[in-house]
Amino acid sequence: MPEFKYEITAQLGVLSERSGWTKELNLISWNDRDPKYDIRDWSPNKAKMGKGVTLTPEEARTLRDLLNAIDMD
Repeated sequence: MPEFKYEITAQLGVLSERSGWTKELNLISWNDRDPKYDIRDWSPNKAKMGKGVTLTPEEARTLRDLLNAIDMD
């Protein structure tokens, strides 16, 4: 399995916490590329990560607009 490199460039917020793991929204640079919005689970010391979703800024804006259009009440 090829090695990959990542850097959390900005921690934007915690969405939830369960058993010490947190689901977070962060900006992450993968393999020295431009940072993307990333939603995934992280272990308490960030040594391990779960599967996640990575969004370009355009995809994040589209998701924001879709969520704003939904009546969640």
